[in-house]
Amino acid sequence: MDSIIEGFLKAFSLIYNLDRELLGIIILSLEVSGTALIISAIIGVPAGAVLGLKKFPGRGFIISLMNTFMGLPPVVVGLFVYLLLSRRGPLGFMGLLYTSSAMITAQTILALPIVISLCQSAIVSVKPIIRQAAVTLGATPYQAAITIIREARYGILSGIIAGLGRAMGEVGAILIVGGNIAGYTRVMTTTIALETDKGNFELALALGIILLIISLLINIVLHLIQRKGMITTER
Repeated sequence: MDSIIEGFLKAFSLIYNLDRELLGIIILSLEVSGTALIISAIIGVPAGAVLGLKKFPGRGFIISLMNTFMGLPPVVVGLFVYLLLSRRGPLGFMGLLYTSSAMITAQTILALPIVISLCQSAIVSVKPIIRQAAVTLGATPYQAAITIIREARYGILSGIIAGLGRAMGEVGAILIVGGNIAGYTRVMTTTIALETDKGNFELALALGIILLIISLLINIVLHLIQRKGMITTER
């Protein structure tokens, strides 16, 4: 019990003193996950909008595929990206394996289906009367689509934040493609796994506390957005 308390005290000390190694790992984690989220949002929101607004052959299959990919095993994604970026892979000439770019690629693949699926679901959930009212008032198809997307904005934001949560908590995929290299590709989740194996619980606990705080903030923001969206819908 005393060793556990001592570990927590040392962990809080690292956080309070803004340990350089700790800060470097946190900053890299935020950069990697933030970049993956931006890419996922840029691709996922328009893709989700198209799936939600348009009807075309194969649409149902694509939606089912995205829903399936929401539960992709991270290690499978890591293996796929590894084979893609390895020296013998089709993109091996780019030299991206064991870099932050490889980790961003893996996190994007994991977050993208979540963003697409939740955006599509939010747009489909908009009441048909919204489109009808827009068309009745003389809106063009493009203007009607923008009106629906605006109405679904809280659900779309929820999808983006859920994608961030998926990216931030990832371990397996980025461990495979990033290599967990100190000062280069070592992020919070992989460092926690490594330092725990080494018995360095102080750094692992400090990073665990930071990761829990970030996860809590993500969930609070997600709850507030969903609550605001429900209030707006009721009005």
